Amino acid sequence: MFRLASIALSAAIVVAPVAAKAEFVNILTGGTSGVYYPLGVAISKVLTEKVKDTRPSVQATKASVENLVLIQGGKGEIAFTLADSLADGAAGKEEAGFKAPLTKVRALGGIYPNYIQIVASKDSGIKTLADLKGKRLSVGAPKSGTELNARAILNAAGIKYEDLGKVEYLPFAESVELMKNRQLDATLQSAGLGVASIKDLANSVPITVVEVPAAVIEKVGAPYLATTIPAKTYEGQTADVATAAVPNFLVTRADLSDEAVYAMTKAIYDNLGELAAAHAAAKSIKVENAMKGSPVPFHPGAAKYFKEKGVTN
Repeated sequence: MFRLASIALSAAIVVAPVAAKAEFVNILTGGTSGVYYPLGVAISKVLTEKVKDTRPSVQATKASVENLVLIQGGKGEIAFTLADSLADGAAGKEEAGFKAPLTKVRALGGIYPNYIQIVASKDSGIKTLADLKGKRLSVGAPKSGTELNARAILNAAGIKYEDLGKVEYLPFAESVELMKNRQLDATLQSAGLGVASIKDLANSVPITVVEVPAAVIEKVGAPYLATTIPAKTYEGQTADVATAAVPNFLVTRADLSDEAVYAMTKAIYDNLGELAAAHAAAKSIKVENAMKGSPVPFHPGAAKYFKEKGVTN
């Protein structure tokens, strides 16, 4: 009887269906008051619905630089980053926060542009970049993509950190809270239009959106582009304001399978409407622009999807 039972049990094990192993996808974003985080949540939802046996999670981070370091270290599957941070990472620029070139990072696809948004309280009297001298400015978390943007723009305008009255290295939400309490004069935030933190600030105190002139942007050079923050983007902003924009990318790990990355890329770019519903910045994501300007090679899985769509770099 024992022998028969053992045979029956062995047979049951052989014929029993093997449960599919769930694929964990850690999505590296940014601070919860920025744009990366809500879009990361939207991507998580899309992957859950569209990619079978996938278990996504969303991680709040210090954004671009930290995300790239984590991807290089195998601690994430999808990450948001600014194009200039990605270029610095590929080159291994130590002053930007990279100890060595990032050899394991691959592009998944281009998304929306980040706008350099310098916002001052009206009480500060700041109206131009030159007016920032001697004032208290938050430039983003240390060595974040935003802080690298701040260095680039200020340097091109002939302003050093030492010229400022005080420099704070704070994420978006914390910067806004200090401005509300009159402990800061201005904040530089690199994000999509309509970012929640600046909306909150503009709804709380009168603000001035500071122009970044075309001559400054030209001096910085690629991948920075001249653009405009449309009037009425924020409460009290009555006119268009010239500024700079930097493209954003989604990146992934080189060692992930082509099949997995193809499935993730297809799920994201076939469902851009769901991302746009999560944040207005995503409305500017276009499949036809997804392969433009990447400083690193595309993952073969992502490239396969875009080739099917007739998209080239």
